[in-house]
Amino acid sequence: MTPAPKLLTAQELAVLNQRSDAKGWQQFFGHLALLAVSGGLWLSGWGGWAVRLPALVTYGFGLAAMFAAVHECVHRTAFASNRANDTVAWIAGLLSFYNSSFYRRYHKWHHRFTQIPGKDPELADPKPQTWPQYLLELSGLPWWLGKIRTHFKVATGQFADYPYIPAEAQSEVQRSLLWQLAVYGALIALSLGLKQPLFVTAWLLPLAVGQPILRAILLAEHSGCSEDDNPLTNTRTTLTWAPLRWLMWNMPFHAEHHFCASIPFHALPSAHEKLSSYWGHLDRGYLAVNKALISTFGQA
Repeated sequence: MTPAPKLLTAQELAVLNQRSDAKGWQQFFGHLALLAVSGGLWLSGWGGWAVRLPALVTYGFGLAAMFAAVHECVHRTAFASNRANDTVAWIAGLLSFYNSSFYRRYHKWHHRFTQIPGKDPELADPKPQTWPQYLLELSGLPWWLGKIRTHFKVATGQFADYPYIPAEAQSEVQRSLLWQLAVYGALIALSLGLKQPLFVTAWLLPLAVGQPILRAILLAEHSGCSEDDNPLTNTRTTLTWAPLRWLMWNMPFHAEHHFCASIPFHALPSAHEKLSSYWGHLDRGYLAVNKALISTFGQA
């Protein structure tokens, strides 16, 4: 991997790298509050479908966007405390159907080999090249099937397909996932005991509704970027609405994050002010990025 060019002074980087428990908890509890309000409106039925439908979309995307919390916490930058990072990462993974222990190792390789064919694990899932592939991607179905397949293999100790999980970490990853699956099992049992489809209405259905929005966002991060180790051109920053940046824990500043992954989420806007002029891919709006992706369909 080519070392990142020095675009920040040591002093600037030291300021940007300051982690904060207070800012981490403020972000996490704010995210949970959004889930509580939107989920309450969805499940209560108050206001009829004029209220319930937008509440469902908000709640579902809020659940899916807990992936952003997993992402920040596995870098152990969201909080000053590593225990807080690991705890929140696991809880956020429970809500978003990711496993933080697995994702930490997977994502480490993604950063180590960003956009390097044959090495970056994210490139194992090809970007859509046609309308059917694009719509299938947005549906979230490949993601669901991939998660179910991976969770099954990890739960049963099958790590041959995951070279980024070292042998010494396999038992930890397996144990973490088994606990996660046990929680899902307990919630399913509770739903059956109450004779209410709460596992479906409070989690499974909303998360499925939120996935298309998250898929469109994640497609923007590297699609159409250079497939090499140049940090100035292999990742995209997308300028978007402040509420979306907040719910995604500032992940839209993705080029800044990949350029220096030690910068906490709350400092990424400041990093953007210093670095944005260097990026090869700086776009305004996820609709525009997805439209540009669609425009390449059928091209060689």
